[in-house]
Amino acid sequence: MKELINSLHGDKVIWAFVALLALFSFMPVFSASSNLAYMRHGSGNAFTYLLKHAAQVSVGFFILYKVHKVPYHYFKAISKILLPVVWILLIYTLLKGTIIDGANASRWISIPFIGITFQTSTLASIVLYVYVARYLSKKRETPVTFQNSLWELWTPVFITLIFILPANLSTAALIFSMVIMLVFIGKYPIKYIGIILGAGIIGLTFFILVAKAFPDAFPNRVDTWISRIDNFTTDKPDEDDYQIEKAKIAIATGGVYGVGPGKSVQKNFLPQSSSDFIYAIIVEEYGLFGGLCVLGLYLLLLFRFVIAAHKANSLFGKLVVVGLGFPIIFQAMTNMAVAVELLPVTGQTLPLISSGGSSIWMTCIALGIILSVTKKEEEVAAELEEKQRREDALQKLIDKQLQEDEAAELEGYSIVDSANPMSAVLNKK
Repeated sequence: MKELINSLHGDKVIWAFVALLALFSFMPVFSASSNLAYMRHGSGNAFTYLLKHAAQVSVGFFILYKVHKVPYHYFKAISKILLPVVWILLIYTLLKGTIIDGANASRWISIPFIGITFQTSTLASIVLYVYVARYLSKKRETPVTFQNSLWELWTPVFITLIFILPANLSTAALIFSMVIMLVFIGKYPIKYIGIILGAGIIGLTFFILVAKAFPDAFPNRVDTWISRIDNFTTDKPDEDDYQIEKAKIAIATGGVYGVGPGKSVQKNFLPQSSSDFIYAIIVEEYGLFGGLCVLGLYLLLLFRFVIAAHKANSLFGKLVVVGLGFPIIFQAMTNMAVAVELLPVTGQTLPLISSGGSSIWMTCIALGIILSVTKKEEEVAAELEEKQRREDALQKLIDKQLQEDEAAELEGYSIVDSANPMSAVLNKK
């Protein structure tokens, strides 16, 4: 175990928080999956789902370990190569979105021969954040202008968002918000950010008007997220209201200390209790205290991301930590806000806790890149420490040699002459 821990490089505190969240996830996932086990197999035995979650977490940590070994500056080139690839995957997802349990899940595709469903927008977001960080960190001989950044920066951003938006408004909004935050931190001119924000709002408004005017032209999930916004603002009864009501009942039932692990009642009625609404189950079973502890872990993780970004020795490293770390925390806050009806239903999972292989794996890829940045900081610090040790050792050798030389000089010279000073006179003939 000691050897394994020593092989983990990078920020050890981030490693610890990630491990705590992953270990804690087994309890609510095991409890919330009993409803799925009963619906699909006629029994409440969720042991199969627990093993599945354990396998997904294990694969996720394997991915995390391998990614954090890669020097983070390699991802500059990787992001540029992968961006056209994720566009192809997003187009394929829009056209061939799979069906999960009889429901339209056009955000997902099924990997052939394996049967694992995969949400392509999560991979696209990671690649896009690294690509934006790469652009902002490039050394330029001339100042940034809106014309050149429009083609090299914003065109890839908007192409990615256009492919995600029809099937997943919440993810598109999250990605756009994080990109705006990233370019602001990267000191992109504020007046240009204002132009992009205005263009984004106009484009989204136009898309909504077209989607309402021609609903058959967008057969995926456009009508779903439009109805969710309408129902959230007008309180119309629908399936989302049923989910929110059950989530609020679960939270109210939990009280301060909760009903106890595995004793949730609303998991039997709440759809997506092991993924989208797992926070409600956590509060029901572990109470307000448990819910605040989970919230605190995410906030502490955010604090470590800020420290890691501050300590990064390059602008690209700083922007990568911000661009990949902050969306994880923002997604967690969004999931919690949905459970308490502060936001409309979005379908965002709770990172590292909700069940779902692709969500866990993409989060682990992002964390692996962040840890690769912090690993570089450790390597630089170790190099400086080694250099200082060498300089100190060399100085000690020099001092020792000087002392030996001084001792040798003193040994060959004495102010007391053993010869008789009158010998020259006495011996004179």
